[in-house]
Amino acid sequence: MTETLAARAIAPVSFRLYGEDFAAFSEALGASFARYGFAVISDHGLDQAHIDAALADAKAFFALPEAVKRRYKIEGVFGQRGYTPFGVETAKGAEHFDLKEFWHVGRDLPPDHPHRASMPDNVWPGEVPRFRAHETWLYNALEYLGDKVLSAVARYLGLATDWFAPTTHLGNSVLRLLHYPPAPFDGPNVRAAAHEDINTVTLLLGAEEAGLELLDRDGAWLPVNPPPGSVVCNIGDMLQRLTNDVLPSTTHRVVNPPPDRRGVARYSTPFFLHFAPDFVIETLPECVSPERPNRYPTPITADAYLEERLREIGLK
Repeated sequence: MTETLAARAIAPVSFRLYGEDFAAFSEALGASFARYGFAVISDHGLDQAHIDAALADAKAFFALPEAVKRRYKIEGVFGQRGYTPFGVETAKGAEHFDLKEFWHVGRDLPPDHPHRASMPDNVWPGEVPRFRAHETWLYNALEYLGDKVLSAVARYLGLATDWFAPTTHLGNSVLRLLHYPPAPFDGPNVRAAAHEDINTVTLLLGAEEAGLELLDRDGAWLPVNPPPGSVVCNIGDMLQRLTNDVLPSTTHRVVNPPPDRRGVARYSTPFFLHFAPDFVIETLPECVSPERPNRYPTPITADAYLEERLREIGLK
């Protein structure tokens, strides 16, 4: 089994190809997404010192006393901004809550913007002085990279390379700062139960610490072990729906650590890139054929879809 899983490991795609041979980058990235629902991007070019600073501030926040952290649990925003404590998020269909706490950073909008009904104001912990600057940098950097990923996806699907630009401009994207504490047991609670992501694409930093696994086509769980400094990227349900399952939103989980790592916390920073709230998710004609009829004939706005899914995972 070990050799079989190793043979199926996701081959990294160097982001250097984006500038050197965009067609090759798009083909390699799109093929990985079509096969696994996941891709690993190496040589992404994001400044490591800035990434380290953002992660250090996240760790500093999570190390604060519980009572202090809970001051930043904002009522009425359904976990979309500020702090969400342990015991809240439960994967769709799961019986037990996930072993994690997290912080959400979203897009800042002017007071009179029509999307403010879907995007509440950010809050910032005064106890960590550079938190806002560092996490805002990380938000913007991952959004920039996500836009490049979507341009490659567009090329792979036979669309104009800028097709996604207006769909995610002012999108309801969220940076999640995640803390999984040491877990000296096997279950029934796990760090993140099997689930699919709601959004368009997810870009994840921090997957070097083992635990992330995807459910492969044959029902086997495949570990995702990227090279240090890589970004793990996966398709979300919104893009799966838009592409009529050409690009699958693959079930994945974060399992509790093996005995030799049970005293080690896990930190990661997924960026959930979203469509704009008023974007209508309607199956792309390019992804419909006699062999693949339209599986999603009823269009839905990104905001309505998000609200439906947030209720399913206990955040709303």
